[in-house]
Amino acid sequence: MITVLVVDDQPLVRQAVRDILTDSGGVHVVGEASNGREAVRAAAALAPDVVLMDIRMPELDGISATEQICAGPAGDATRVLVLTTFEEDEYVVAALRAGASGFIGKGAEPEDIVRAVHTVHLGESLLSSAATRALIQRFVRRQSPQESAWEDEGLDRLTEREREVFLLVAGGLTNQEIAVELVISAHTAKTHVNRIMAKVYARDRAHLVILAYESGLVTARP
Repeated sequence: MITVLVVDDQPLVRQAVRDILTDSGGVHVVGEASNGREAVRAAAALAPDVVLMDIRMPELDGISATEQICAGPAGDATRVLVLTTFEEDEYVVAALRAGASGFIGKGAEPEDIVRAVHTVHLGESLLSSAATRALIQRFVRRQSPQESAWEDEGLDRLTEREREVFLLVAGGLTNQEIAVELVISAHTAKTHVNRIMAKVYARDRAHLVILAYESGLVTARP
């Protein structure tokens, strides 16, 4: 059973998300919060597996709340999934830098929201639809590698194979897709990804994707 904390300043949105997750089975909504400060307190007290986080909220926005949650006592076990709208998409990359593991639109189909929670909980993949990759490319490409806030020293420690896997992760491929591409087992692909994350100090695959673009290892296409 995946435990989830739902954070949004609109009661109707919180209720709708709660209903979607509860009806899906396998997910238990352990709490709700209407602003960032409540979210930080609730995450510390409840230690949910996943926090569904709105961005624009009173008192403390979702980006700041995400940063505090990921840096807090529950940060190692809790994954943050950002709920966003197209009007807010400029904040998505900032949320990923703050520690969010992925994002999904508020207008997504119920089954997509449920799938997103499971995906982020497993840590297997950034939500890797074409729209997700396009969104990351759209905003990260505005920066030059010199403007990156990431530490990129770990890139020098990657083996040739790890660098190859890194590029595939940056393209949004899952472990299974990487295995097919490189003709290796899914387990071997997962091992490579875990080693890469350790070497470059990335929290999860979402951070690997951002690092790949911000470091200049991958160049976003116009």
